[in-house]
Amino acid sequence: MRVTFIGGGNMAGAIIAGLAKQGDASLQLHVVDRNLDKCERFAKDFGATFSLSLTEADLAADVVVLAIKPQQLKELAAQITPWLSKQLIVSVAAGVRTAKLASWLGGYDRLVWVMPNTPAQISAGISGMYATPKVADAERATAERLFKAVGEVVWLAEEEQMDRLTAITGCGPAYVFYMVEALTDSARALGFDDATARRMAQGTFAGAIRLLESSGENAEDLRAKVTSKKGVTEQGIFSFMDDDLFSVFRRATERARARSVEMGDML
Repeated sequence: MRVTFIGGGNMAGAIIAGLAKQGDASLQLHVVDRNLDKCERFAKDFGATFSLSLTEADLAADVVVLAIKPQQLKELAAQITPWLSKQLIVSVAAGVRTAKLASWLGGYDRLVWVMPNTPAQISAGISGMYATPKVADAERATAERLFKAVGEVVWLAEEEQMDRLTAITGCGPAYVFYMVEALTDSARALGFDDATARRMAQGTFAGAIRLLESSGENAEDLRAKVTSKKGVTEQGIFSFMDDDLFSVFRRATERARARSVEMGDML
């Protein structure tokens, strides 16, 4: 199977690295990018072939991954439309709906739209995936294979769910980083130096997530186990409850969802 990546940015690089680790000799990886140094690294590290400019020969692939900025996609689509015949097109461009992309591709609609998140760069991501009706089951499996190389995948039955997913998994890493910032700030306020505060906050989050993953329990049950009646933790939890932290998160995710819809409509 030949997979062509148009664009060699962070996400393409993560997928290529993940696929290369699988050691499947039948997989041929090809990259189109203007950056020679980047392409040569793909060739050296992962055995990928490359082109510095896009030609019809680059589209001689089973799967073509469009890994460029949304603002560049319309121009690219016009360029590749004459070269499309039976390729599966996978887009990771944020906000570009499949109907819009299909219109730019002259009606070609064997499309899968994927929204990975930033932890995919360390093979710990979660990718939302939506396929148009023209995509066969075998092609869905192929697309899934690509993104399982960088983490977990979630298939969406309706394309409009992508905006909701973006508000959770796409924005979620930033929410976590912000909470780490907040806990670090609290540690400083209690008198710890900056380096110690950072180590304490980051280690606490990392350890808690590992415990959650390994325990088989849900977050609510683990939180209850840590929160002893009339204990120290209970007072901190009461403060979060007084500020209605759940509502804070719901408002944040709704604002993110609404902005995702707005940006998609602009494109």
